[in-house]
Amino acid sequence: MIRLNGAAWLAAARLRTLPLACSATLCGAWLAHQQDVFQLDIAVLATITAMALQVFSNFANDYGDALHGADRYREHAPQRMVATGKIAVSSMRWGLLVQALVCCGLGLLLLSVAVIQTWGMWLVLGASALIAAFTYTAGVKPYGYYGLGDVAVWLFFGGLGVAGSEALYSGQWQLRSLLPASAVGCWCVMALNLNNMRDRFSDQQAGKYTLAVRLGARWARHYQAGLAVVAWVCWLIWLPAQGQFRLWLAVVWVLTGVHLWQVYRVSQAAAFDRLLPQWSISVLAMVLLLWWC
Repeated sequence: MIRLNGAAWLAAARLRTLPLACSATLCGAWLAHQQDVFQLDIAVLATITAMALQVFSNFANDYGDALHGADRYREHAPQRMVATGKIAVSSMRWGLLVQALVCCGLGLLLLSVAVIQTWGMWLVLGASALIAAFTYTAGVKPYGYYGLGDVAVWLFFGGLGVAGSEALYSGQWQLRSLLPASAVGCWCVMALNLNNMRDRFSDQQAGKYTLAVRLGARWARHYQAGLAVVAWVCWLIWLPAQGQFRLWLAVVWVLTGVHLWQVYRVSQAAAFDRLLPQWSISVLAMVLLLWWC
């Protein structure tokens, strides 16, 4: 059964990660707005569903890392609830089941109002998102331990989160949306890379070979800069370089520039943890500014 310890469950949900989930669906909603097919009910349900999936992913990460021993060596990250015993393993299993059912219910409700012709593909995509969220650090061979988390984040936050949510409004996947989806995907991978740079030493001790572990401190920072540049170039190609969009591109350049300056100045792993919520909020702010433009 689930032991009701509100503070522990809120900590396990990691609410500071939710702006990234919102950013993806809000960008998809903006793309739909550009095509005059925007619907408020779809936008609200897509965003709530994305946040529910993110919470499920955070529960699974707390659960999986505790079972594989990765949290045993972690010093600079916030405390994990299962590893510290604040949430029992059995309780987290129940929590994962309940949250998975919540995600399924929200997903079905979203599909009921979306403009789609067949549910089959969307049910497969939804199931894939749940499986990917769980097997990132849980299961027999979690792919996050082999440096594949970055690919999954790019696919599910960028491809599914942006392009997929846009398709819910029109019933069609748009090839033209690949660039903005790639840009937001890169921004979300940057958040994951911050997390992995913070945990680089503890992950290596636990046998969790993320890209930050494989690249090392110097090249992990260069990787962060490369992701930022790719995202900016995607927007530069996609957006009309005139009027208010030019101002928006300048704001993006400044925000990412300040972020990278902070990344290169970090000398202690704990400092990366402070940059995580800052960058998540920056991403959400950049997406919201698109609506103003």
